[in-house]
Amino acid sequence: MVKKLILLFVVLTTVFIYCWNRPRTSKNSNNTLVSCDLDSIRKRGKLIAVTDFNSTDYFIYKGEPMGFNYELLKSFSDNIGIDLEIITENHPDRAFGMLKSGEADLLAFSLDANSSMKKDVLFTAPFGKTRQVLVQRKPGNWRTLSAEALDKKLIRNQSGLARKTIYVQAGSSMAEQLISNAREKGDSVNIIEVPFESEKLIQNVAKGEIEYTICDENLALVNSSYYSDIDVSTTVGTSQNTAWGIRKNNSDALLAELNRWITSYTKTGSYALLYAKYFKNNRSSSIVRSDYYALNTGKVSEYDEMIRRFSAIINWDWRLLASLICQESHFDPTVESYTGAFGLMQVMPDTGENFGIDITSSPENNLKAGIRYIAWLHTIFDSKIPDKKERINFILASYNAGPGHVLDAMKLAEKNGMNPQIWDGNVAIWLLKKSDPRYFNDSVVKNGYFKGVESVKFVSEVLTRFERYKNIIPEE
Repeated sequence: MVKKLILLFVVLTTVFIYCWNRPRTSKNSNNTLVSCDLDSIRKRGKLIAVTDFNSTDYFIYKGEPMGFNYELLKSFSDNIGIDLEIITENHPDRAFGMLKSGEADLLAFSLDANSSMKKDVLFTAPFGKTRQVLVQRKPGNWRTLSAEALDKKLIRNQSGLARKTIYVQAGSSMAEQLISNAREKGDSVNIIEVPFESEKLIQNVAKGEIEYTICDENLALVNSSYYSDIDVSTTVGTSQNTAWGIRKNNSDALLAELNRWITSYTKTGSYALLYAKYFKNNRSSSIVRSDYYALNTGKVSEYDEMIRRFSAIINWDWRLLASLICQESHFDPTVESYTGAFGLMQVMPDTGENFGIDITSSPENNLKAGIRYIAWLHTIFDSKIPDKKERINFILASYNAGPGHVLDAMKLAEKNGMNPQIWDGNVAIWLLKKSDPRYFNDSVVKNGYFKGVESVKFVSEVLTRFERYKNIIPEE
């Protein structure tokens, strides 16, 4: 019995030591373990960040992603040499849940580094300062009032909030700070937490649907440029550092890398220009009012309806086709490449002639020719690549490179023990190798030399943009 107890003790001790020292991991939304350390993120090849979408942090304009947090994230991911995947979530609690579960590596909100979340999150070095402001509606005759008279009509200090009803985003630092301030001063402020993002609450104030909300000053100032009837001049609380957050069980390496980059980047002229672009830019109001500000309109171009109609012919999500067109022409129907490719879908004249279409005659005809070419590519790859999602990789690559080079890469992959029906890490590798004489002279290769870098990049960029469209733009 004693020997058995000793043996059991040894086994349990071994298991304990193993669990204590094993690489730290977290579970994602599929309940599978995801490693938290920087090395694993590098091996994965992409940084996954969750961020909010609004007119300053992340949005789609004229088909391309923009925003202060987006450009910061892109600069950081480029700096460490990996791709960026963005998840959008405006509700702070749900976004934090994604971080905690391992669905995201980084919580890229403009977080108050002194918030109560500090007990659950490791904050990065600060990349800015902000403060909370009261958003209130000006009186109807405000344009006829002097500045002094207007001030008398508006709340200008914390005590003026007593017995007022203020709507704030549930789970936000605004709610937390306002509640704390009210308790300290003994004010009877009626605070209502609602599941709407700050920008929606600002809009509700502008429409007169609610009287007051509290939000980040940067966001409030941008919104005040296109809602002239709101006032955002009354501060609530003190200035706070803003930062991003990572899980507390992340390795020190990720936090160290983020802090090194943030500390260095925020001292550069590039950062100053980026800040001015989103927070001191008179063009902000014209962007938000544009038909192609996707957060408001769901549009990416003036050709959206046509793209929807043609995408149905090939059974594609219209946002995927829109991403391809944005990649090819940025929705300019007159652009012509040095090789002669023309129009929205950059169709070659010979391709148009093969389908009996003049690709230069109208944007619609250009789209029609491009769609017929994609339909033809489907006849080649539908039977060869059974997985529909995987097949899109091959068709996009073929749209850029021509099907012959992609078919060659599939044969090289199969000959060299890789899966000819999988793009990433398999056929893509062999398309890149087609610039090497050892491989483009191989007997299975029928189409000779090809520099595959551009085509592999083309597939990646079209699909990345497609995912970003899906984050914000409705399918229907």
